[in-house]
Amino acid sequence: MNAKVDWFFEKETPWQKEYGALRKLILACGLNEELKWGVPCYTHQDKNVVLIHGFKDYCALLFHKGALLANGDGLLIQQTENVQAARQMRFSNLKEIRMWEEAIRATIFEAIEVEKAGLKVPLKKTKEFQVPEEFKEALNNAPDLKAAFETLTPGRQRGYLLHFSQPKQSATRKSRIEKCIPKIFAGKGWNDR
Repeated sequence: MNAKVDWFFEKETPWQKEYGALRKLILACGLNEELKWGVPCYTHQDKNVVLIHGFKDYCALLFHKGALLANGDGLLIQQTENVQAARQMRFSNLKEIRMWEEAIRATIFEAIEVEKAGLKVPLKKTKEFQVPEEFKEALNNAPDLKAAFETLTPGRQRGYLLHFSQPKQSATRKSRIEKCIPKIFAGKGWNDR
C-alpha cells in the first residue's frame, strides 16, 4: 500500500467498501500502487495496468489495455465507441465484487502478462477519423488554421475531430468549430484550459 493513496480510500464516498475490496484484491496480485489522475493506479514495472475509479451509479476497474484482454466472462465494457484501448469492469455493490473475485483476479494477471509481453493496442490513426464537412471548409478557407491544426498532437487533433463530429446539426458543428479556433491557434486541445 502506498500512503500517498490512502486519502482516496479514507474519503467519504458511497463506494468506500467497494474501493477497499478492490484495492486488497489488486495488491494481492503483486502490483505497485501509485496515485495518477487523482485515483489509485496500479503498475507493473512502471507500466499502467489498472486503476480504480467511481461514478454515480458504479465503481470501476479500468484496464488500460483492456481491448487486448480475453473478456471470457463478459465483464469488460468499452465506455464509449471512441475509447480504443481501455476497458472497464463495473460494480454496483460489494456483493458483485466478491461474486466476480476470481474473474477479476484472472483479468488482472492477464493484464500483467500483456505488459510483460510489451503488447500494444493498435490505435486508429488521426487520418482515419472522419473530418466533418464544416471543418474541412474552415480549413480550406483559412490556411493558417490548417497549419495550426496540423501542428497539434495527434491526440488533440482526434479530440477536436470527435468534438466537431458529435452534433447532428450543421449549425451546432459550425458553432463548435468557431469557439475552438482560438484554442487551435494557441496549440491547445478542445478540453484544455
